[in-house]
Amino acid sequence: MTRPLIGVTTSARSGWRIFPLVAFNLWIAGGKGVRWVAGRPADLDDVDGLIIGGGDDISPDLYGGQLIASARLDTARDAMERRLVEGAMARGKPVLGICRGAQMINVALGGTLDQDAYGTYTASRKVWTVLPKKTVTVCDGTRLDEIAGDGPMRVNALHSQAVKDLGTGLRVAAHDEGGMIQSVERLTDPFALGVQWHPEHLFYARRQRALFRALVTAARACRDEEGQIAAVDAEMAAPS
Repeated sequence: MTRPLIGVTTSARSGWRIFPLVAFNLWIAGGKGVRWVAGRPADLDDVDGLIIGGGDDISPDLYGGQLIASARLDTARDAMERRLVEGAMARGKPVLGICRGAQMINVALGGTLDQDAYGTYTASRKVWTVLPKKTVTVCDGTRLDEIAGDGPMRVNALHSQAVKDLGTGLRVAAHDEGGMIQSVERLTDPFALGVQWHPEHLFYARRQRALFRALVTAARACRDEEGQIAAVDAEMAAPS
């Protein structure tokens, strides 16, 4: 059976080293990735699903926020990714958001961001590493709970912003010890899940590989014109 094709957005600056990691995770999960960069063709009709990757902060112009001096922006990428998320929702195609990508899913669906998240959530432990040194708690009864299991999860962290007000149709799926949102998910088809950490660096961890497995399952269901969340539910319930 042909592997579902997943469009993967990356930074023009660092995507050359990040995309192979994401593509590796997708291949393990049964999919195949194609890299998309702002300024080059990125057609949703050519793929079965979408990953919005990590990178620079999202411009507050997209959600009516205030620019802070320390923010590093990529407005061309912002415009491309917002268009892609909105287009994926309109076409019924599944989306996985990684770090910045989780934030972009939220913004594209009408939500806002906290630009100084660790200034707001002072009890949240601030780390900046690809190693799993931060603890997040998966919320009971969420799809992330079903996919990756409940309870505390050790993850990495490379972010300064976080989701503030939720976008339409989203709910919180995980938070850290200080209450900062660490994951959001869509309640209905099309499947959409955003995580604040970088699971592509944690391919050795079963719970992180499960995120890519869920996306590939939803992408296959989308291609076959079947229910995506129902397919993910069945896949996660099956013995691994």
